[in-house]
Amino acid sequence: MVFHFQCDLLELDEEQVLDYLHLLKSKTKTPSESYFKHTVYGLRYLYKQYGLKELHVALPSIGHDKSLPEVLSQQEVKLILKTPKLLKHRLVLGLLYGCGLRNFELCNLKITDVNLDRKMLHVRKGKGRKDRYVPLCEMLVRGITTYLQVECPIDYLITSNKGGGQYTPRGVQWVLRQVRKESSIGKQITAHCLRHSYATHLLEMGLDIITLKDLLGHESIITTMTYLHVARVGREMPFSPLEKLYENQ
Repeated sequence: MVFHFQCDLLELDEEQVLDYLHLLKSKTKTPSESYFKHTVYGLRYLYKQYGLKELHVALPSIGHDKSLPEVLSQQEVKLILKTPKLLKHRLVLGLLYGCGLRNFELCNLKITDVNLDRKMLHVRKGKGRKDRYVPLCEMLVRGITTYLQVECPIDYLITSNKGGGQYTPRGVQWVLRQVRKESSIGKQITAHCLRHSYATHLLEMGLDIITLKDLLGHESIITTMTYLHVARVGREMPFSPLEKLYENQ
């Protein structure tokens, strides 16, 4: 920015800085979003140090990829859930899909976060440091009950094999890789994929989008609405014109 304007940063006004950021954005090879953030936050810190609090540089709107999430079919989920031989690994998959958990949320679960009587799971400090409750189905209640009796964890619900400590995201990823290897599913199976499948299947089963937003722990309903593009919901189920083309012949 200094080389572009050939002057000291403190001599620039907000409009000049924003023009420069938009110029970068319009180039063929656009810098990453983190580059924009570090530039803006660095300038704000500089202004604060020099007592120029009236200057406030905003981030330019940065376009994102509009790719839709990868979603498994219900039959694929059934196959995944029965693939692992160990109860702990089946429980890991069941919690990721059955509660729509993120990888780190699963690893942070403690025994005290599980209320088997109320069939509720307390997800603490999810994305954005937000807490939320999600329901446990009867199948997960039975699985957790058996797991607690067999494994006898002390603090964290899912524990590692070494010393019974907290399970790690890497351990979850290993389970998912093994499931993909041992099953006949060719898709990339990740914790996010199971979470996306959870959201999509709930919409297709009739859950309203506001409730889904709360279950997923989304800050904005716009994020949740992405699943409307994936789920087969609406006044009339979508179909291919080929189904109707020869119908009356």
